[in-house]
Amino acid sequence: MLKRRLGRRTRLGGAMLLILLVVLAAYGFTNTNTVPASNAGSGSGAISGYTISAVTYTLNAANPNNLDQVAFTIAPANTTTIKIRLDGVTWYACTRVAGAVTCNTTVGTQATAVAAANLEVVAAQ
Repeated sequence: MLKRRLGRRTRLGGAMLLILLVVLAAYGFTNTNTVPASNAGSGSGAISGYTISAVTYTLNAANPNNLDQVAFTIAPANTTTIKIRLDGVTWYACTRVAGAVTCNTTVGTQATAVAAANLEVVAAQ
C-alpha cells in the first residue's frame, strides 16, 4: 500500500512539475515582446485668417498688359507658405520678408492685366 501511495505521489508531483514548466515556458515566450513607447491623440484648434493690405501691382515696362509682380503686406507675419492666383487658374509662389510679401508673376504663365480678375491669397504657417 505504501508503495502504491508513493507511486501515485510521484506521478502527481511529476505531472504538477510538468504543468509548472509548461506555464513558465509559455510566460517566457509572451514576455519577450518589446513595444516602443508611442503617442496617439486627438485635438482641435481655431483656424484664423490673415489680413492682406497695401496691395500693389507692377506692370511690365515693355508691355504694360503684363503684370510682373504683386506685392502686399500680410498680418500676422508668421507664414511659411504663400501663393496667389489672379485668374482663378495659375498659382504663383511668393516670398516673405517680415510682413512684406512679393510674388513673381512672370514664372510659368505670365500674368496679364486683362486676366487678373481677382486676387486670391492662400497662406499657411
